Formats: sequence, C-alpha cells, structure tokens
Amino acid sequence: MSVARTVLGDVDPADLGVCDAHDHLFLRTPRLPGAELDDPAAAASTLGAFAAAGGGSLIQWTPYGLGRHAAGLAGLSRATGVHVVAATGLHQAVHYAPEVLAAVLPRLEDLFVAEVTDSIVGTGVRAGLIKVAASPAGLDAHSRRVFAAAATAHHATGAPIGVHLEPGTPVTDVLAALCGRGRVDPRHVVLGHLERYADPAAVRAALDAGTFLALDGPSARHPEASARLPRVLAAVIDGDGGDRLLLGADTTATGTGPGAAHLLTTLRPMLHARFGAECADAVFVTNPRRAYVLNRPAREGASHGSAEAGR
Repeated sequence: MSVARTVLGDVDPADLGVCDAHDHLFLRTPRLPGAELDDPAAAASTLGAFAAAGGGSLIQWTPYGLGRHAAGLAGLSRATGVHVVAATGLHQAVHYAPEVLAAVLPRLEDLFVAEVTDSIVGTGVRAGLIKVAASPAGLDAHSRRVFAAAATAHHATGAPIGVHLEPGTPVTDVLAALCGRGRVDPRHVVLGHLERYADPAAVRAALDAGTFLALDGPSARHPEASARLPRVLAAVIDGDGGDRLLLGADTTATGTGPGAAHLLTTLRPMLHARFGAECADAVFVTNPRRAYVLNRPAREGASHGSAEAGR
C-alpha cells in the first residue's frame, strides 16, 4: 500500500494537495552560524501563509542532529492544516561534531529504519523521507557510508531518498553510488538543488536516469541559482522531464527570503502562464504524490493511526 508518511500519520498521497517539495522549517548547524531556523513562531507563520495561499503539504528535509524540532512539527501541522513530512538521514560530515559522527555512523541503518517505522526518539513522530548529501568535491567516504545506509533503509521501509547536491558535484557519480547495480530504483530518489549547476549536462543526466528533480525557489543566499531557475525549469520541461519536476522554497523561515507562499503566489502562476495549467498542476500536485510515497511494509502495525485521527 502506497502512503505518504506525515508527522500526524500516514495519508493517501492524493491528500497531500499542493506541495512545497523541499523546505526547512527548522535547521541548526555549526556550518551556518547565525542562520539558524529555530523559531516556532516563524515556522508557524511560514506554514500559515503557505496554507492561506492554497498550500497543502510541506516536505522538511532537515535530517538527524540538525535541530529538526520533530516533537513540535505535529502541533504546527495540526494548527495550520498543512501536512508536514519529516526527514531522517544524515548531512555532510562538516555539519556535525566528530563525537556525534563517531556515535551514529556505526548504527546508521538501524537509526534510519527506526525513525521511519517507529519514531524519532522521544517524539512519537515518524519520518517519511531519508535525506543524504554529496560533498562539494563529489562523494567522500562519509557520503558513501551514508548513501549505503540510506539504500538499506529504503529497501527496509520503502521511504524515498532525497539527495542534497552541491554545485559541481558529479551527478553521474551520485547516481552510480545510489542507484547503480540495482541499489535503489531512481524513481524513489529526489535530487535537490540542480538549479545551482551552470552545466546543463547535470540536469540532462538526472533526467536520463529517471529521478525526481526538486528545484528551489528564489533564495537570497543563492542569487545566481535563483537567476538560473527559469532557464533550468524550461530545460527540464522541454526535455520531457515535466512529470518528474518538483519545486520547493528551501530555508524560508528566517524571514530573509520570499517564503513558501511565494511558490504559489508567483512561481505557480508563472508556470501556468508559460507552460500551461497541466504543467503547473503536475509540478505542485501530481508529481509530489509519486515522489514522496512509501510502500508500507505489512509488518508495521496500525497503532500510529492516520493523519485524520491525529487532527
């Protein structure tokens, strides 16, 4: 049975509605001092504005150990009526203290599986996405370890895998490590940040592989990528990739960016005007229904209930 695993329980993917496919309500990392997303009021405002613009679901890509605020996500979802999907997984090594990595790396598979099938410890909330990341130079030993654990956890849980990419990371190497030799079906992989690549060959490689592509909305932190976004959107759609295209706001709760609602007040009308209503609906509605689902293993119990029961 295919479901979308939200912080309030499993829902029919059709119930996700209009989706912000890549965002962070909360994020805290020593790699980005002073840029913490750690304010529940700001997160509530972001979700509220998104809901008012017609938003139905938001995928939070914040993984293990980076201030997910998982315990608070259910309350935010319930208060705003927006479905929220939480992530397990692990970011690049630079985002963690060495002692954290030493403790968690040997048990990654068990951690990822437990956070999808049981709960994020102490929260009662289950993750619906496994987040991994490539390093700027490519795939280092840390990335390969995390990728391998994510593949194992995917096969155990059915959870999709979201991949944080850096400008210049060889997309073919990422695909080979994660999907090569039958590891993970590319249809269960979402590649993020491809609009940050100046080389169109990276986009072409992702399209040829059959993965989903989660592009970001305008970002004050990445102005060059924001300027490139319309060209990449056109390249994907003209390259017959419109059925795998997703859009997210990515890190909007700081108040410095246009926000999740901007996806629906500006980008969705732009897609509608330039590529038609069918394309706009695919990007925000029908594509996320296929990208962010998992096949619930029969051994999982029903004690977690459904989102409808939690609301």
